[in-house]
Amino acid sequence: MFSLPSSPSPLKRLNLQLLLEYAWGSGAFTATDAMSIGLTRSTTIDLLDELASCGLVTELPNSREDGTYQKGRPARRFEFAADTALVVGVDAGREHLTTTVANLRGETVSSGQVEVDPEADSPGTRRELLRRVVTNQLATTGHRLEAVAGICIGVPAPVDARGISPVHVEGFWQRTNPDFVTVFDAEVPIIRVENDALLAAVAEGSVGGGVGCSDFVTFLSGERFGAGIVVDGRLLRGAHGGVGEMLGLDLVAGAEGVDGLGLRAARLARAAVEGGAVSAGSPLLSVPVEAIDGKLVLEAARDGDADARRVVAEVGAVLARIAGLVASLFDPERVIVAGGVAPGAEGLLEAARAELPALLHLPVPQLVRSELGAGVVSVGAVQHALRSVRDGILDL
Repeated sequence: MFSLPSSPSPLKRLNLQLLLEYAWGSGAFTATDAMSIGLTRSTTIDLLDELASCGLVTELPNSREDGTYQKGRPARRFEFAADTALVVGVDAGREHLTTTVANLRGETVSSGQVEVDPEADSPGTRRELLRRVVTNQLATTGHRLEAVAGICIGVPAPVDARGISPVHVEGFWQRTNPDFVTVFDAEVPIIRVENDALLAAVAEGSVGGGVGCSDFVTFLSGERFGAGIVVDGRLLRGAHGGVGEMLGLDLVAGAEGVDGLGLRAARLARAAVEGGAVSAGSPLLSVPVEAIDGKLVLEAARDGDADARRVVAEVGAVLARIAGLVASLFDPERVIVAGGVAPGAEGLLEAARAELPALLHLPVPQLVRSELGAGVVSVGAVQHALRSVRDGILDL
């Protein structure tokens, strides 16, 4: 991995950070190009030489050697050394661990998913599994933990700024986040643990439906329902990481509980089948009642099945109530439905869009589905780890 100069002066540190940010966001560039950040030529060249000696930029063949030279002294050319270190993003769900390894530009190097027994969630088991899964994923491309500059782990629990989850009455949050922030502290310099819905919002704001939007809410709908909330361009966390933890839905008539949208659809469809309220030939009767899941219901509704469409309309009305509650509190421009349910969620969104205007006095937010698929938390974890490294690289 790279090395860095020790204790630069405040002015030099600022200039190094400015130049590094420029290089990070550019392709190949010359010293003249980099002077656009406001430094003199001599300062720019001195700092580029220092960053090159540290391993953070690479000097490329000059313009004469690469065939672009025309006349005069050939320009020195540089490029950010994106492969000098790695970042890792982990979606540490209750039933799976999805791990993505990326270089310092956020380009994926490798990724993989491991299924987890949700009942095997003792703190020791979870910590050991996380370490093993990350180490194994790095090994698929010949890397070790020592090559990682930053790692971010997403968990289905509220998380404060230190990476710690508050005490849960049934111990669920402690089992889900058993002090993950210390698992890699001997090898990795920058470690972040965050709520999974917050990371879904990071993903949407970085590369998804929230790009260019300063006020949006991301609903992460898996087994449970959570929200990542961005107001005035800032992610909201709260004192204990509880912003977006949707336990308050227990108090909302018609939207009780934090079950995800797919889980709600499956439950309603099973009840309809068991109550004899489903027509012969419906796809909902094509599998045993206990095998009905949200994916089957959404696909059947998309294909025009009347019974599935009724279920989807009912769940869409619940989504409208939840969106209305959040929109009345935070006034977002956009609400993004993300997670495993998103690819098939258009029917839910259509139903929610029809209901939402009657629930709000404020302008109705756009209601859209995420294009990032089931890996949205892992994408957000990589982006968050990358941002943390960019912000803290001179402190490593």
